[in-house]
Amino acid sequence: MKRFVLAALTTSLMAASAHADIQTIEDVLGRSVSVDVPAQRVVLGFYAEDYMAIGTEQAFDHVVGISRDTWEAWRPASWKLYTDYRPSLKQIPDVGEVESQTFSVEKIISLNPDVILLADWQYKGLGMDVDTLEDAGIPIVVVDYNAQTLERHLKSTQIIGALTDQEDRAQKISDEYEALVEHIHTTIENAQQPKPRTYIEFGNQGPSEYSFTYGKNMWGAMVTSAGGDNIAAPFVEWWGPINPEQVLASDPEVIFITGTETGKQSNAMVMGQGINREQAKERLEGFTKRPGWESLSAVENNRVYGIYQGASRTILDGSMLQFIAKSQYPKLFKELDPEQQYLDFYKRYLPVVPKGTFTVSLDK
Repeated sequence: MKRFVLAALTTSLMAASAHADIQTIEDVLGRSVSVDVPAQRVVLGFYAEDYMAIGTEQAFDHVVGISRDTWEAWRPASWKLYTDYRPSLKQIPDVGEVESQTFSVEKIISLNPDVILLADWQYKGLGMDVDTLEDAGIPIVVVDYNAQTLERHLKSTQIIGALTDQEDRAQKISDEYEALVEHIHTTIENAQQPKPRTYIEFGNQGPSEYSFTYGKNMWGAMVTSAGGDNIAAPFVEWWGPINPEQVLASDPEVIFITGTETGKQSNAMVMGQGINREQAKERLEGFTKRPGWESLSAVENNRVYGIYQGASRTILDGSMLQFIAKSQYPKLFKELDPEQQYLDFYKRYLPVVPKGTFTVSLDK
């Protein structure tokens, strides 16, 4: 009997050992982190859709904690879409949110995770709490889609692929994204056309108040990547407000107003899941009525566009890069259908497909 129990225990340990694979992963900050992969107990700080798209839906069987506000509060329509399909998402413990200072180190430690996956901005925002987590023996891996650089998008995708044992799938998604970006860059470079002056603003405050714009990251980086001359770049390093008089003085030739689903009850820009296209156009047109905007080149030439805020800082944002490129260089990218590209990604890699308005222009 003892021999039987010992043999059974040995077999169990060998099976566990065979399944486990300690792998050293270099994250986007160049940190070498040893992780047991595929990870069996994961805490997700951000990028939930990316984790599911790359790691497959089954990867969420091993997610033991999430920063829930970065999904439910920031993109409530997306959260509802996924939780209607997979109600068990609601049962994943919430570990709090870094920006609101509710992120709980104690909660994370109690979940006994194999690894914590954080966005670059979360890792930097945690400060000394990082040391507490690492002292507890919990590996932290940092990824970054917010920078909106090709390098970090690809690196982050491959890291998630390694953590979920989906390297081939991650490589396929990376290759598709890289090809999309390279097509845009090559086409613009070959055309040798002047860069259009472009302004982009988060329209969450409505037309009466200027909200923040972007410099070197997120939408600002995307405008630059798609061949635009971002008028905010000399005045805003990352993201923040810009003087309205500066916008008028810069006379943008192309304007983008981003929006989410949460502005329905105000006059904010609305875009995204469940948003009617005509409503989005109506809200977008309201921004053109700002004092002084009637004389802007973008308004005079009807080159004002709406774009979904939730479709940035993600591997899904290649379609939004297409939309920005097509809006800035309409003759170069006539063949592109960015909104359909966005939906097609869902069809290929995610278990749900949103319905709504994700790109819009005044001339359609």
